Amino acid sequence: MKTFYQQTKNEVREQLNGSLEALSDQQVKQHQQTYGMNELVEGKKKSTIQIFLEQYKDFLVIILILAAIISGFLGDLESAAVILIVITINAILGTVQTVKAEQSLASLKQLSSPMAKVLRNGSIEKIPSREVTVGDEVILEAGDQIPADGRILECASLKIDESALTGESLPVEKEETVLSGTVPLGDQKNMVFSGSFVSYGRGSFLVTSVGMETEVGKIASLLKSTSEKKTPLQVNLDQFGQKLSIIIMAFCVLLFGINVWQGKPMGDAFMFAVALAVAAIPEALSSIVTIVLSFGTRKMAKEGAIIRKLQAVEGLGSVSVICSDKTGTLTQNKMTVEHYYINGDCKTAEELNLEDFMTKRLLRASILCSDATVEDGKEIGDPTETALIALGNRLNVDAGTVRSTHPRISEVPFDSDRKLMSTLHDLDGERIMVTKGAVDVLMDRISMVAVDGTETKITQEWKDKISEQNQQFSRNGLRVLAFAYRKMDGVEGISSEDEKDFVFLGLISMMDPPREESRMAVLECIKAGMKPIMITGDHKVTAAAIAKKIGILKEESEACEGMAIDSLSDEELKDFVEGISVYARVSPEHKIRIVRAWQEKGNIVAMTGDGVNDAPALKQADIGVAMGITGTEVSKDASSMVLTDDNFATIIKAVENGRNVYENIKHSIQFLLSGNFGGILAVLYASIRGLAVPFAPVHLLFINLLTDSLPAIALGLEPHTKKVMERKPRPMNESILTKDFLMRIGTEGLIIAVITMIAYTLGMKWDGVLLAQTMAFSTLCLSRLVHGYNSKSNSPVIFTRRFFNNKYLAGAFLLGVCLITAVIMIPGLQTVFKVQTLQINQLLTVYGLAILNLPVIQCLKWFMSRNQKNEN
Repeated sequence: MKTFYQQTKNEVREQLNGSLEALSDQQVKQHQQTYGMNELVEGKKKSTIQIFLEQYKDFLVIILILAAIISGFLGDLESAAVILIVITINAILGTVQTVKAEQSLASLKQLSSPMAKVLRNGSIEKIPSREVTVGDEVILEAGDQIPADGRILECASLKIDESALTGESLPVEKEETVLSGTVPLGDQKNMVFSGSFVSYGRGSFLVTSVGMETEVGKIASLLKSTSEKKTPLQVNLDQFGQKLSIIIMAFCVLLFGINVWQGKPMGDAFMFAVALAVAAIPEALSSIVTIVLSFGTRKMAKEGAIIRKLQAVEGLGSVSVICSDKTGTLTQNKMTVEHYYINGDCKTAEELNLEDFMTKRLLRASILCSDATVEDGKEIGDPTETALIALGNRLNVDAGTVRSTHPRISEVPFDSDRKLMSTLHDLDGERIMVTKGAVDVLMDRISMVAVDGTETKITQEWKDKISEQNQQFSRNGLRVLAFAYRKMDGVEGISSEDEKDFVFLGLISMMDPPREESRMAVLECIKAGMKPIMITGDHKVTAAAIAKKIGILKEESEACEGMAIDSLSDEELKDFVEGISVYARVSPEHKIRIVRAWQEKGNIVAMTGDGVNDAPALKQADIGVAMGITGTEVSKDASSMVLTDDNFATIIKAVENGRNVYENIKHSIQFLLSGNFGGILAVLYASIRGLAVPFAPVHLLFINLLTDSLPAIALGLEPHTKKVMERKPRPMNESILTKDFLMRIGTEGLIIAVITMIAYTLGMKWDGVLLAQTMAFSTLCLSRLVHGYNSKSNSPVIFTRRFFNNKYLAGAFLLGVCLITAVIMIPGLQTVFKVQTLQINQLLTVYGLAILNLPVIQCLKWFMSRNQKNEN
């Protein structure tokens, strides 16, 4: 069966209404029952309670809840309360960040115009757009928003702005003619689509689809069916939590078995095993990650990137492919004059000089033969015409002054059949008709050519020269207008019959130019190991020209149209995408397939865009990036990040921030785990030797929740470095717990454990168990505070500026030292924390042993980094 654009107007009427007449009230009710109301259906959203409860799904959190319940049953209510408070605070933080309701469909609803003019019962009625139904005849005028999809019935110079839907930068000239074959959405010139609007002319159309069946509705369906992707950090932390929990459980079971075998009461042995599990699991890790990411969002906001989904901060650092929309993202979304062709020579807009007679004459003609205006600094009208006015402004020629000096006497408006526009004026003492239009149409009507103000008969050589210049402009993706004039002495009015015997004046080429910063941003992308890809609804020639200018496209073979991937299976597409850098004339479905193909090849994909047509792909991508100024609400709501300055280069800054954030989070995790591992080894050593346990449960909680959390947060706020952009993006499946990472944790944890057990042994020798526990506790606590400086980098930092560059870490260190000193020296706190007062020599011993881990671990880092350099 033929689609609507392949049928005549009457065939469409007959198919939908059963007659050529307008709908009656009875037919309207029947159609509304059959096709539904003209509105988008919204899916069920999660409640805040559901989102809050989902925060407890994390494997580490479940283990902690079990530990809290067991602690409570065994009478250790303080431990149980502390654990539950920590995980509840974390759940609240997560909920606050997540409760940004999915507003994409709500924004899509707002795209439907609130009122529409329809022909019913033989007369025009104004009705709410939700009541428009299939078979209605809708009347259109300039400025109207289109309420539904439909087949054009009549049009007079009708131009529709479909940029939000198709990515086409210019309004589309509509026509009534029947189209044949399969035609992409952007080329269906006898159809109109919901959510677009009339920029010029008037017309009417027959509604063929409403609600969820419109093209906007299909995008809404895609948004509902497109799942959001977990960022690499989320995946890593999930895997990390499971592996860590298994390792810790194994240690605890081993410790429990040793204690029972040594004859200790089963209750005490179990309670200590639980306490050790609580100490070993970094309870504050999720909160620390959330806080570090939140600080990352603040830094990015200052640089023009608002983060809507917190995990996107780190996810940006993993991006290996950036799929970018062209219009409004890489380009300015504003037509600009590029060249003048006069006197047989081509000049760039920057080279124009108004002292040249022909340049001045062509500029005047382009202003007069145009309907665009500038009001309060805002350009109003067709983008090609506003470009002509904007050039005049750049050359200090005011359009209003030119038009008042040479008022329009008569005109023949532009229409898509003639592809011409003519206006009549008095110029230089003569009555002149100025005409602009398509080069091929105007060339057939030219008999003379103006060179330096002299009119001569046009020759074939001249025609070939003009034609060649036009083709050269077109090959570079430029839009070209030809200008000509004709003397009309004594004439008061003109018509289309007068559009002949012209004198050729010149050509003006224009384009939606790349943003100034786009080329540099693309180079930065490639340098940082990322592949930039252009995906647009615009024509292939235009897209390829822009892509070449900014460095995305190297060879013509790297560009293709969306229809080329229709016949490819998903498996074939995965191989195909490797060799393509530019996709033109694509639909929303194409965009999703392209993004998904790269993801299935193991890439982290960022998608930038500003239109409704970008929203599903923004949601499918690992990181969706919307434009804040030119972007539709739909694209913003489907995105993870919004650029407030619409600057593609801001993405590069965001990637740099993301990579630094991930590095800092890894350093925080390394700090937490190496310290925890040191504690575990100390306890395991004491248990195997049959010694008294070196720490009470309250000691382990104090270390974990107070003296560990602050340095870990401070490490997450470590100043950023540009060196991260010299590396390639990390692999998608790279775990946090790499071999080197585990080796560092094990080595550093062992050093901390040895230092702690030296303090324990000295305490046992000097006084007994309580002093030994006090010294072991305070040494472990202070060692971990000192260890914060070791965790700043995998290279030694002790004799570098970097050692002192983190004020947050210095503050956390000083506060931690004050807290532990207060606990072991203030009598009132000693009972609560099960410690005894240290004498001055014992206190200095604790301080000395704790500080010792700094030079030892720094020397180890120096030795390891030197070995790596020698290997390279």
